Amino acid sequence: MSTTPDTNIVFRPVVVRTPAWITLTVWLWRLLVAVVKTVWRHPVACSGLGLSAGSVYALGVHTSALLFITAVCAVVVWAAIEPVSCSRRFKWPAVAWWRWMWVYRRRWRGVMAVAGLGRSIRGRVYLPELVKVSCDRWADRVRVRLLKGQDAEEWAARSGNLAHGFGAVSCRIEVPKPGWVLLTFPRRDALAQVINDLPYTGRPVVDAVHIGLREDGLPFYLKLHGTHVLIAGATGSGKGSWEWAIVGALRPAVREGIAQVWGLDPKRMELSYGRALFSRYAATPVECAELLEAAVATMQERADRYAGVRRDHEATMDDPFIVVMVDEIAFLTAYVPDKQIRARVMAALATLTTQGRSVGVCVVAALQDPRKDVLSIRNLFPDRVALRLDEAEQVDMVLGDGARDRGALADQIPRDPRDPSVGAGVGYVRVEGAPTPIRVRAMYVRDFDIRRMVLREAGVLSHPSRDDTPRLASDDTPDLRTDRREGDRA
Repeated sequence: MSTTPDTNIVFRPVVVRTPAWITLTVWLWRLLVAVVKTVWRHPVACSGLGLSAGSVYALGVHTSALLFITAVCAVVVWAAIEPVSCSRRFKWPAVAWWRWMWVYRRRWRGVMAVAGLGRSIRGRVYLPELVKVSCDRWADRVRVRLLKGQDAEEWAARSGNLAHGFGAVSCRIEVPKPGWVLLTFPRRDALAQVINDLPYTGRPVVDAVHIGLREDGLPFYLKLHGTHVLIAGATGSGKGSWEWAIVGALRPAVREGIAQVWGLDPKRMELSYGRALFSRYAATPVECAELLEAAVATMQERADRYAGVRRDHEATMDDPFIVVMVDEIAFLTAYVPDKQIRARVMAALATLTTQGRSVGVCVVAALQDPRKDVLSIRNLFPDRVALRLDEAEQVDMVLGDGARDRGALADQIPRDPRDPSVGAGVGYVRVEGAPTPIRVRAMYVRDFDIRRMVLREAGVLSHPSRDDTPRLASDDTPDLRTDRREGDRA
C-alpha cells in the first residue's frame, strides 16, 4: 500500500512450492480417470484397439493380420444376415466414436468459447462437459453436462452457433434431466422426399392415427382421442394434406361405426372435394355455427350420462368418437361480418375445447394467421402443428414461448413456387406435456387419393390390404396431372 500518487502498486501472489511427486500423482490420477471414462463411453472402439494391440504383441504381425481379416469377414457376413443388429451393435457405435473424436471433441473448446457457453473465473476456464455422442441413420445426439448454475435456455439461444460450429444444418435442444442437455444434430433429412401414399390398414384406430414420418425415419402417430389439434401454416404449406391424412387414417374406424368426422368448410374448396367422407358437413357461416352447436349438444348429452359413472370415453357404436374438423377457422372467428354468428362460433368452440376431451369430441382446426385477435382460444388446443410460417414470431405464437430457440424453425421451411410439393406438409409438432417440438412430414394427399377414398366409400373400389408403412415418392411415381385425369375418369 502506498499513499504516493505516482507510485506503481505491484501485487505478488503467494507461491506455494509443490513437490514433484504430488504433481505426478495428480497427473497420473487424471490420466487414469480419462482412460476409464473413454472405455466406459466407447466400449466398442476401445475394445477393438485393445484387442488389436494385444494381438500384435502376443501373436505377431502376420497372425494378427490374419485374425483381423477374419474378423472383417465375420462382420460383413453379420451385416448381410442381420443388418439391423449389426448396425446397432457395431456400425453406429463405431461412427459415434469417430465423430466424438474428429468432430465434437476436436472442436469443443473453440465452439464453446465463441458461442459464449464457457466461463472464465479468476483466469481459469470452465467448459461444459462433453459426455457422450450417439449416432443413428439420421442424426448425432450429443449429451452434455452443464456448468453449475447454467441454464438450458442459454443453450437454446445459441442453437444456431452450435449448428454452424459443428457443421450441421440445425441443432435442437432437449433437457432430459436437470443439469443436462441433449443436442440433436441432423445429418440426413428423412423428410426431403414426398410421402406419396396414404397409410391404409383394416384396423379401426381412433387414439393415435398414422399420418406421416418423423425426422428420425420412424412413423408419426398423431393423437386425436383425448385432445384437440391446431394446425397453423401459410398458404401452400400443406394444411390440406394434414386434414386429409387424418380423414384417411380414420376411415376404418368410421366404417366400423366407432368414429365420425364432421367437416366445416367455410371456403368450400377443400373439404367439399371429399364431402361423402364426412358424417356431417357444413359450408356457410350459419351452417357452421349450427353444426358446432350440435356438437356441443352431443357433448352435453354424453356428459349428463357419464356424470358419476365414468371419467373417460370409449369409442363404441352408441357413442362414437367425433372429430370436428374446421378448415380456415379464422374466417369463422374473426372475419365473418355477422357479429352474432362469430359469437355463436366462439362460444361453441370454447365449450368444445374445454369440455369435449373427456366425452370423445376432438376439434381439429386449421388456420393461416395464428395471432390472438384472430383465434383467442389457441391455448385451449393442447397439441399444435406449425407448418411453414411467414414470420419467426409466429412460431412461438403457435408452439409456445421458446419453441423456435429449441429448433422449431417453421419460418425457414423451404418453398418452391414451381413445385408446390416442396416443403408441403413439413412442420413441427408440439404435443401436450412435451415442450420440445418434433419435425414431421404428413402424407402428400393428391386429388386422386381423395377421389379414391370417395369411390371406396361408395363401394366402387375394393379395400386393398396394405401395411402401415408409407412409401416414399420415387422416380417412377406417376405425374400428378395424370393421377387427376385417372381419378376424373374413374
